[in-house]
Amino acid sequence: MFNVRENEPEYARLRKENSKKVNQYGNPIDTVPADDVLCGVSLNINGDAQIGENPDRYKQHGFYFNADNCIGCHACESACSEKNDVPSHFAFRSVGFVEGGTYPNYQRLNISMACNHCDDPVCLKGCPTRAYTKFAEYGAVLQDPDICFGCGYCTWVCPYNAPQLDPVEGVVSKCNMCVDRLEVGLKPACVSACLGNALDFGVIENTPKNRTQVKTEIPGFPRTDITNPNIRFQQVRSTQRDMVRVDETAVKYHKNDGTGQFKPELDPKHGFKREWNFKRLLGSHENAHIAFTLSIQTVMGAFFMIILGSWVGLSPIAGFVKSAAYLPMLLVMVVLTSAGLFKLNMHLGKPHRFYRGFYNLKMSPVSREIAGVSAFFTGLLGYSFFALFDNDFASFMQIIFSLLSLLGLALGGYFMYKLYRIPARPFWDHWQTATSFVATGLTLGGSLLGVVALVFGAMTNDLTVLLATVISFGVLIECIGLFGHAHDLKPANSEGAVSFYEQTTTYGKSYWLRNGLLVVSILLALSIVLSGTSSVAVFGVLVVLMLVASIIGRALFYMLVIPTTMPGAFFWRNKGFVEHAREVGLADMPQLGVAYERHHKFNINELIETVLSTSLEEKIAQAKRVFTG
Repeated sequence: MFNVRENEPEYARLRKENSKKVNQYGNPIDTVPADDVLCGVSLNINGDAQIGENPDRYKQHGFYFNADNCIGCHACESACSEKNDVPSHFAFRSVGFVEGGTYPNYQRLNISMACNHCDDPVCLKGCPTRAYTKFAEYGAVLQDPDICFGCGYCTWVCPYNAPQLDPVEGVVSKCNMCVDRLEVGLKPACVSACLGNALDFGVIENTPKNRTQVKTEIPGFPRTDITNPNIRFQQVRSTQRDMVRVDETAVKYHKNDGTGQFKPELDPKHGFKREWNFKRLLGSHENAHIAFTLSIQTVMGAFFMIILGSWVGLSPIAGFVKSAAYLPMLLVMVVLTSAGLFKLNMHLGKPHRFYRGFYNLKMSPVSREIAGVSAFFTGLLGYSFFALFDNDFASFMQIIFSLLSLLGLALGGYFMYKLYRIPARPFWDHWQTATSFVATGLTLGGSLLGVVALVFGAMTNDLTVLLATVISFGVLIECIGLFGHAHDLKPANSEGAVSFYEQTTTYGKSYWLRNGLLVVSILLALSIVLSGTSSVAVFGVLVVLMLVASIIGRALFYMLVIPTTMPGAFFWRNKGFVEHAREVGLADMPQLGVAYERHHKFNINELIETVLSTSLEEKIAQAKRVFTG
């Protein structure tokens, strides 16, 4: 248990006072009934079975931030990091700011933010390993890094950037509400360290002494309807009508004079020049997701065409199944699926914990996607194995495994889409995500069938026309989705408008290249359909165009998403500065708070040098370091 100092100041101690029954979201403040079996259970902090005597132990607690008092000294960050032994390259609590106006009427508004221990924590629902728990004690949302396997999905769904994925260790950790201090009647370390009396803590909705407001929003704070966060604000001083972020994100917050609320809007701080930025686009951290989604959706599309075509008696598909290309096609699909799954698994911070992805089938779309894709892959393997035999039992087993694959395809494909419908990421939270995934299955699935048929001499005019028709339909779906996406995002009052702006400027040339390739592709595909025949060269060009357009499109999908997160500063919590520091070597200076991503890196050259130049004992030790990052 945490040791209380004899001279602990009064401001560091929790208040004992009457509280309300419900909060501003209409949720009860009591976390459990007074006679609940959970009452009187130890949190077993540091192995200590003692139970805290706080009379408000089973009420929802939260932070209180007085924006008028915050001077941006970062003492709260330092106290939190020292108590929790947090590395220099990330922090559980951080201070960012927004600013507005011009000299002499310039204004800066500092915002200190950690986990808000929400009423409806989306991190808990999204985590596939069940590393999160919302405790009855204090309503704290706690996370166990020893359970986490480093997928980072919680960092996607949280609107406040509270969970932190350590790029070195490869696991997530976050603010723990200092429950060890709460158990002995002390406020969290960050609150006790605040110089300006800007931070406070207690039962939610209780107004601290000498404070008058308990607002749920201030300029720069993301929307509250996603998770119902347990933080309250005071901000009495008038602000400018437009408060601008100083980090790379092209967002400003505009005040609605009628409601007094600030909503995010586009701040075109990067200008309107179109650029390629291919290096950033194709060299992102999310390349594993690009490879996984494209490969799995391609195989799902191709397999669905083969099974459906065989069942309904499409002669081009039936001819393909009887040709010399059939077994190689199954092998290619197995290899592509295996490669996609391997690439995604090695992207995890802790790949050896991959099996934990099935832990949260009850709530997590990630767990459900993993289960669905695993079922699809199992069915594909079984179907492919029994395709080697020509007897009634093998045919029966192929039917069984094809049904399993189709079930996995439906579930895996649906939850692959659902896991990206994240309210905290408006660019993804659109039906265009579904059209993009379906279009990939049709266009690349049809392309894969065509390539294998061409290589093994099984391409007929009928099969060519059928595949070109499927590809045309896929491109049409893609174009409809892209048009609807642009139509809805461009005028949006959200970070989605900023994503659209980045799409047409920072990556503008790449974006229009992709669009041009789609137009040329559908014209080529339609020419094949209308003529009823095609040369190998024409179909080959069509396949190449579709592959390039799909890779660029999927890379844009991951690069352009801008979350509804907290504002950073010029350097700290600024994505642009982090990328710059890693590129030029500034990340070697720990005082800048930037680290290289090491947890999933494997350097074969370093391993070879280790083997050739050291003793056996040193070889073993260094090889371990290479594999573990």
